[in-house]
Amino acid sequence: MLISTALVFVMTPAVGFFYGGMLRKQNMLSILGQTIIILGMVTLVWVTVGFTLAFGAFKEPLIGNLDWVMLKGIGGGPLDQYAPTIPGILYMMFQGMFAIITVALIIGGIAERMRLKALVIFLFIWTFAVYIPVAHWVWGGGWLAALGALDFAGGTVVHITAGISVLAAVLVLGKRVTANNGNLETPHNIPFVVLGGALLWIGWFGFNGGSALSSGELAANAFVVTDIAAATAATVWGLISWLHLGRPGVLGMISGAVAGLVAITPASGYVDVSGAIAIGIGAGVFCYGGILLRRRLGFDDALDVFGVHGIGGTWGAIATGLFATSSVNAVVTNNGLFYGGGLTLLGSQIIAVAAVWGFAFSVTFVLMHILKRVMAIRMSKEEERIGADIIQHGETAYS
Repeated sequence: MLISTALVFVMTPAVGFFYGGMLRKQNMLSILGQTIIILGMVTLVWVTVGFTLAFGAFKEPLIGNLDWVMLKGIGGGPLDQYAPTIPGILYMMFQGMFAIITVALIIGGIAERMRLKALVIFLFIWTFAVYIPVAHWVWGGGWLAALGALDFAGGTVVHITAGISVLAAVLVLGKRVTANNGNLETPHNIPFVVLGGALLWIGWFGFNGGSALSSGELAANAFVVTDIAAATAATVWGLISWLHLGRPGVLGMISGAVAGLVAITPASGYVDVSGAIAIGIGAGVFCYGGILLRRRLGFDDALDVFGVHGIGGTWGAIATGLFATSSVNAVVTNNGLFYGGGLTLLGSQIIAVAAVWGFAFSVTFVLMHILKRVMAIRMSKEEERIGADIIQHGETAYS
């Protein structure tokens, strides 16, 4: 679990390279800097009040309590309702890494145009207003858990909250200057994107495998199906790109791998190899289509966080209701539709998806509008052209 926690930590700077390589070179450092800010800010939020609000008051329907504020009572002993075999402080930190990476995912959609001060305030409030409540609903014994919805490692809690929040945020924020002018530059460093994507792939083994909360058969299954889904989605994405554009782009294939990782996340502790392959195929198809849809609709989700995480997380959560099987995990009391379980689990998954979609979008949309009224949230056109590295940090990635 210590190793898994460290692997999930690595995913946040990996996001910086994955995202940064897709941007203009004038914004590379700003994305890396934002990941460092998030690592610091969300860690402090989590250990002071975040963990107790998300996981305190087990089985309270909406939010936790303050019994564990400043980690009071959280130490070397286990938390029986969550992780009876490991120290409670380790479980707290493992879950803290999930909070950090979720917040970091958002910055890709709103990149290259939001003022740093406004971004930090937005992400700070968002952590309390969206992430913590949804984490409690699903993992803290809240109302979605009581409904029977399954999310092994964060399809709804992590990827849908981030992806749908990005959709709301960019609708309020508007397009980048380069996008408005129709001359959006191509990614400045695709090797960085591949490096970041590969590190994400490695980190995801801790993300999903660690969610078993112990070594053994379940962790091994989560590890294996994670790799299968990612490999399948990368292959499918490459084939679709080959048919659609006449070539399999490297950027597209690594994006496909990430889409497969996103989609398998909620299902990784509940599905077998066949389910993983099906989820990987769906991720390649649906997330590729989601990016095409975004381009047709014209909103400026800079790095397709909605298309990959919003759509991928949605597919993975619903697919859990199709492919989950008790032969993998006895927690599955109602098998997925394709494993003879009928519509019970699928219905719970659809309700969870709809609830988190509606909650994340509406809260983020309102929050962004409030911030827009009380402060300047956009960089000026000239600042956007110069780039966030110089404007926000006084440094450049390249001399």
